Amino acid sequence: MSTLFLQSIADRFWLNPWIVQSWCEIFWNKDEIKTLAFFEKNAEMIKAKPFVKWVGGKRQLIKQFEQFFPTEFDNYFEPFLGGGAVFFNLQKKKSYLSDINEELINAYQVVKDSPEELIEFLGTLTFTRNCFEEIRAWDRVRDALKKHTNIERAGRFIYLNRTCFNGLHRVNSRGEFNVPMGNYKNPDFVQVKNIRNTSELLRRTEAEIKVESFEHVLTKAKKWDFIYLDPPYDTLTETANFTSYNKESFGRDMQTKLAETFRKLDKKGCKAMLSNHNTPFIRELYMGFRLEIVSARRNINSKSSARGGVEEILVLNY
Repeated sequence: MSTLFLQSIADRFWLNPWIVQSWCEIFWNKDEIKTLAFFEKNAEMIKAKPFVKWVGGKRQLIKQFEQFFPTEFDNYFEPFLGGGAVFFNLQKKKSYLSDINEELINAYQVVKDSPEELIEFLGTLTFTRNCFEEIRAWDRVRDALKKHTNIERAGRFIYLNRTCFNGLHRVNSRGEFNVPMGNYKNPDFVQVKNIRNTSELLRRTEAEIKVESFEHVLTKAKKWDFIYLDPPYDTLTETANFTSYNKESFGRDMQTKLAETFRKLDKKGCKAMLSNHNTPFIRELYMGFRLEIVSARRNINSKSSARGGVEEILVLNY
């Protein structure tokens, strides 16, 4: 199948070349008519997008990232999953998606396996202060979340994510979600169409979704696999202390451990790409690898005037 034909598919359906290439690999067929029919039938699924907002999420950077993705690789790993923007942009079979945030991973698993039950539960919720505070308070009692079903927990996670201030996921040292309600007119937290499309996408790509720390990637990743690492970022100033996607922090000792993992992946023959703030500490950690600079906008400050562009660094071993 010619490169020209694949590009015509990308242009016709407003897709990037990596997605077109991935699906052609999954359902390899040299018949151009059948290939075109596949994309016409599955266009909505292929255009699924992240169903949660995520601080530091990569949707805004995908266009800058595309020139840096490897053109060929085998399996895909994303061990700091978050919103999963890169997964949605690559749609590789097979994909290994993981994070240490149990509620996040539970949400992905439920979206994959029980989309209709999840949509039904989300439909019972309302965007009111009473509902928001009641749902948020589920974790105020010890082990209370365990008393709810996985579907209810996933619905709570998505509801709070789509209705809280700036979509910020933050918990305190007790693991309690402590972000206030956001100021929205009509937030779409049910996302009927997107949840159904994402569910099909996760199933069709045979995505393996697990609660795991980033070190586990070393036990599965093999030569020619592609690993994208998007950890909590190094601080831009010594006084900055935003941590809290989980109750565990990710300080410079963990950044160092992650750099060691990156070097081990390199020695295994994997293709690895990592994002972080462009700080002297990070540049020193990854000295000897290819470093590229991209520009991002950060929006987590409560004052819009204090938000703005920052430099991010991409570390690549290829």
